[in-house]
Parts: sequence; structure tokens; C-alpha cells
Amino acid sequence: MPLEDELGEALRRTGEGFTAEGRDLVDAGERRGRRMVARRRAAVAGGSALALALIGSFGAYANGLLGPGGGGDRGDVVANSPEPPAPLTPPPGMDRTGSGAVSAKEMAGVFKQLLPQGRLSGIESRGTGDRMGAPMVSGVFDDGEGKGRIGFGLSRVDPKGEMADDMVKCPSKVNVKYDSCSSEKLPDGSRLLLFKGYEYPDRRADTKCWRATVVTPQGFLVDVQEWNAEEQKGAPVSRPTPPLTLAQLKALVTSPLWHPALNDLPAAGQSPQREPVRTGSKAVDILEAMLSKDGIPVVSRDEDGSDLGYLVLDEGKGKSLVSLQIQPDSAKRPGMWADLFTSAETLPDGTKVLTRQQAGEKGGAGVVWWSAEALRPNGTRVIVSAFNAESQSSAATRKEPALTLARMKELATSSKWASEYGQ
Repeated sequence: MPLEDELGEALRRTGEGFTAEGRDLVDAGERRGRRMVARRRAAVAGGSALALALIGSFGAYANGLLGPGGGGDRGDVVANSPEPPAPLTPPPGMDRTGSGAVSAKEMAGVFKQLLPQGRLSGIESRGTGDRMGAPMVSGVFDDGEGKGRIGFGLSRVDPKGEMADDMVKCPSKVNVKYDSCSSEKLPDGSRLLLFKGYEYPDRRADTKCWRATVVTPQGFLVDVQEWNAEEQKGAPVSRPTPPLTLAQLKALVTSPLWHPALNDLPAAGQSPQREPVRTGSKAVDILEAMLSKDGIPVVSRDEDGSDLGYLVLDEGKGKSLVSLQIQPDSAKRPGMWADLFTSAETLPDGTKVLTRQQAGEKGGAGVVWWSAEALRPNGTRVIVSAFNAESQSSAATRKEPALTLARMKELATSSKWASEYGQ
């Protein structure tokens, strides 16, 4: 299976509802994940955006890394553990293995040494020379308050690259419901992300997922995640929260005890040159300005970079999420969006436009998703979407979105795009 197909399958499996073809919120999140590994940006309007980041490194195959069957030494394996999917091929630039100087057994030893007092079982580990993938270790930890799975993964990245940036960036709360997220720069120049979230975007279960990720100036990438259940998915909650605090997770990922393994991995090459950043106003500001005349109160706003902005509207009939995404044509692949508009209506100025009405795709009960997409003559794609809920993963709050489909078409085909971004 080609790499991008494998990653697409990983996105769908790990993110619990990612889609392969991007449109607006779905495209925005999945696009972020693929940008890190296949130079495409897509969005998670439902799965963990940190799962995205995970997909960007070793976590796209998290079930292979953080569960049974990962290869390497087996400790006291938990009985009746679910069979994981086969490991995926690592993303480009991260498929290097080391000399094997650090064995799977030694990885497990470091893991045990760093954990607080408690019982560790079901240990799975992989050393630096394992051809199955990046070094990792995981197990079920019980401090006396209940069992919870904890898993580590190690790799090397370009510390100045896009993947490194995305690994330590907090996601938008519009796309991902979480309790807390912080990103900071440490005294040694490392960048650290601490995250408290949930395994399932629609909260179908109370499984919590907490994580810490650090990227060092030399390109060391250490990621740990933990759950308040014995398995990432499919196991009942066994304690109110995961076993370790964020402070403990920070201490684990910043420990120098991982450095022998990281030093045995070849340094990552320089990341491919990024697409030029779009200049001009942020999408969230453009959207708010364009809707200022509609007279519908804005109750919240958010963004995911300069190209994707969100507003939540409520005129007293229930909250309604509206988004604007701007996708400039690619200098490397001109005309990249053309195939999506083969059945579109063509306007006198050459703009092509499509409208859609469909059910929401991220688990929210009763959610409908309306969208209007325009392809400008210069190749820029403009997407306006609206939902009858505060987010795709929350239940519907009204029968229809706050904006009509006709109004959304007006926004997507506005003359503003020609004046601000060219034809």
C-alpha cells in the first residue's frame, strides 16, 4: 500500500472519523496531519489533534507502538489483549533505525526507572535497531488507584521543520475538545507541549488521554501518552484520571535517560521547504468582517493558523459553527484543486462554485453540514461551511445552520477575494 494510503488509513483509524477527501473542517484537520508526513494539510474536525501530531511521527501507528504486538521484548503481557493492526511504514524522514546500541530490554529498564512507585505489567518495547519502527516502550501502570496504560515513543526530527512545530502546537478548541493545553519553551531551548484531552472526540466513553511531547534543539523527539484505562481504545475506564500528573509527564519526556537511545538514531534530514505562507488578513478576521452586516451575534471565535477561521453564531435559536478556509494554489502542484470542481457551476468571472448539504461526519447527534466552495481563476480555493451545532462532535442545537446556503455561496464567491488575493 502506498505511504499516503497507509497514512490515510491511520488517520481514519486513529482519529476516529478522519476522511480521505478534504472539505473545510475535515480537510483542514486531516490536511494538518498529512502536511507533516506527506506535505498535505488536512484537519481533524473530530479526532485528537494531538493524534495528528502523533501521526506526524511515530503515533500514526500508535496501536502498534503502544499496545501488544509491537515487537521486541515482552514482559508480563496482559491476558486477552486485543490484537493490534500491523505496524505502518514510518513517514519519510523518520524511517531510520539506529545501530541497536539500546535494546528493547534496556528501553523497558529506563521506562521502569522513570516511573513512580507502583506495579508495571504488560510491558512492550522496541530497541533502536528494530526494523519494525522507532524505539518505543509501553505498559500498564497501577499506583494502587487503578490501572492505566502509558506509552513512550522516541524519534528524531528537523527541530526547525514543520513537523516539529506541529508536534508542540496546541490544537484549536473548535476542532478538539480538551481540558487544557500548553506549549512552552524550556531554558535549554527545547519546546514542550502538555495536553489533557480525551480518546474519543464525541465523548462516547470517559477515556481520557493525557500527553507530553518535547522537541529539543538537536532534534530529539520524545512523546508520552497515558490513559485512564488499560488500553487506548475498547477497555473500560479503570480510574478517574490517568496515573501521572502533567508535572510527572514533563519530567519523563525531558529525562536525559532517553538520550542514549536518541543519540543512536541518525539525525533527521532537513525538512522539505515549506509552501510560501499566504499573506493578508487572517481567515477568522475576514469571516467576522464579512458577517458583521448579518446582525447575528458572535459568541466565540477561533483559528487554526491564518488560513482557517471559525465563528460560533447564535441569534437566540441555538449555536451554529461557521468556518472559512482559504487554500491558495500550490506553487509545486498548480491546479491541485481543479479535479474537485469538474461538476461545478461556472460564474461569468470564471469562478467555479459548488454547494453541498450533508450529514455531519464527526459524531454529533443530529448535526448537518452545509458548505459552499469556490475555485477562483487563480487557483485559490475558498470554502465556507456552517453547522447546526457548536462543533461537529457536539449535538445539534438547532434544526439548520445560522446561515442559509445562498448566503454562504455569496461569501465564497464574494468580489472581496479578487480585490484582496487577486483573480
